[in-house]
Amino acid sequence: MPGTRKLGRTSDHRRAMLRAMVTFLLEKGRIETTVTRAKEVSAMAEKMVTLGKRSDLHAKRQIFSYITKETVAKKVIDELGPKYTDRDGGCTRIVKTGARRGDAAEMAIIELV
Repeated sequence: MPGTRKLGRTSDHRRAMLRAMVTFLLEKGRIETTVTRAKEVSAMAEKMVTLGKRSDLHAKRQIFSYITKETVAKKVIDELGPKYTDRDGGCTRIVKTGARRGDAAEMAIIELV
């Protein structure tokens, strides 16, 4: 089935969760989560960094509308966008870390390269 993964949540809950996780990833540089969530977060984080490469007003407004913290949005525009200008995508890395103890969910660390 093409498109986004549902992650067992309603669309509003899923959108809010992904916004929070992308914001946290861009703020801290790495997070640990399940593999399926990491893949979704990776896709959105790549889009935010790609928008950060552009310096036009529309891209900045899109970043500020998606990322939940203003300081992180400024970081994407001022630091991360210029840092990845020479890379055509691939600014995140997903490393699988094994199964979670409680429910055996496949865990992964997602980090900025």
